[in-house]
Amino acid sequence: MTVEPHWPYVPRDGWTAADLDLISADGPNGEIDALKHIELVDGELIIMSPQTEFHRRVIERLRDELERQAPADLTATREMDILIGERQRPCPDVSVVSASAADADLDRTYYVPADVVLVAEVVSKSSEIRDREHKPRRYAEAGIRHFWRIENVDGRPVAYVYELDPATRTYALTGIFHEQLKLPAPYPIELSLTNLSR
Repeated sequence: MTVEPHWPYVPRDGWTAADLDLISADGPNGEIDALKHIELVDGELIIMSPQTEFHRRVIERLRDELERQAPADLTATREMDILIGERQRPCPDVSVVSASAADADLDRTYYVPADVVLVAEVVSKSSEIRDREHKPRRYAEAGIRHFWRIENVDGRPVAYVYELDPATRTYALTGIFHEQLKLPAPYPIELSLTNLSR
């Protein structure tokens, strides 16, 4: 006898950020790990597609470099949600957050914008519109000061770096980096973009 999978149904009033902690991470019938990496953007539940090797390498190496260079009061993390509003709980690829917030609750499943100083999204084919348009808009509206978007250009990472304009609560492009990235904020950071994908 074949058992049909039971995927979660959309609640009557749509998904909320609180719903994410109630969805099983085991997928239908506990058979697969399909719902382990999900996020909520504009009230839509997004199930992430399998990542490419480029995506994995850049995320891991970027997080490691940001962590290595971070001052003691900050720490870098990967794939942790940010609770922005009732229908907004995006999951950036890499974030730099307050170390005290990270240490305060090891059972946490998300951070709040006040804890976050930088978010970085590594763009993949399935996430282009979200990473280029929807998520940056929500991060800016939430007051997160620094946003990086990293694109795969012929197998090489290119970083688009943005800083929040507090008057308009939108991001302004401050630089495009192809091989080497060197910035004074949110803390002094210097890294080889080329090495992120090697």
